[in-house]
Amino acid sequence: MDKGNKMNYTIKNNMLKVTISSKGAEIQSVKGVHSDYEYMWQADPAIWDRHAPVLFPIVGRLKNDQYTYQGKTYHLGQHGFARDCEFIVEKQSDESITFLLKDSEETRKVYPFKFELRVNYNLMNNLLEENFIVTNKTDGEMIFGIGGHPGFNLPVDDLQVKKEDFYFATQPSEARVKIPISKQTGLLDWANRSLASTDSLIGLSDDLFKNDALIYQLSGHDNKISVRTENSKFHINVWTRNAPFVGIWSQYPKTANYVCIEPWWGIADRSDADGKLEDKYGMNHLAKGETFNAGFSITFHSEK
Repeated sequence: MDKGNKMNYTIKNNMLKVTISSKGAEIQSVKGVHSDYEYMWQADPAIWDRHAPVLFPIVGRLKNDQYTYQGKTYHLGQHGFARDCEFIVEKQSDESITFLLKDSEETRKVYPFKFELRVNYNLMNNLLEENFIVTNKTDGEMIFGIGGHPGFNLPVDDLQVKKEDFYFATQPSEARVKIPISKQTGLLDWANRSLASTDSLIGLSDDLFKNDALIYQLSGHDNKISVRTENSKFHINVWTRNAPFVGIWSQYPKTANYVCIEPWWGIADRSDADGKLEDKYGMNHLAKGETFNAGFSITFHSEK
């Protein structure tokens, strides 16, 4: 659903310069003003060809890449269509920008709801806020998932450190339910979820993602997931705010020096899903005319 020619827009303050594309309202670059360090993965097509896609109206994969709604079958690929759609800029200032996507005849072929999706970015010092505002324009209930998928560069070459020197730390320091995902199907292996030791550090390695993403259930309060190393002041923090799930992922078996920390308000189908959108686990239900607000924040810290 690539519509039109994409354009890049920039917001900037005295610490960060952020470039965002109209295609998918997707972050292309986050650079330190003083360090000139590129924090975002640069979409190497040989590894993973995206930077930080917006996932809507589903997160993850559907069983058989399809669902039924009110007796009709619709086909929809992994993570939905918004990441490939052309957004318009609704408003912009030096440190803030809001993108807008509305339903169209094309979107309604795969998702039979009328909607407005706004993706808003705000800069405050070294913090970048990404907000999702979904308004239901349908004459009835709207069902959807939404999420972020930012990929972060790990400065392995710059810092003379190895990828394995990095680790994930979570706050609050507590155990969380881990939901395994089938590498073959991309669906949740719901029966084998377990309590994971996220109250301790999680060492980063390529093999960490051999079974696909690490998916954790989150409680309602703020959760912070950090990627950092003891060998440098470099670290990135992601505050998931009210997200019920977070995914941690990097491509495997192809590998590179990046990692994604993904706050989600939605999740892939369970392997036992019946295919009905009305029954899909983890979805948001929005009444006619109502608006849904969610989002997350990222702080960037470099060596310089």
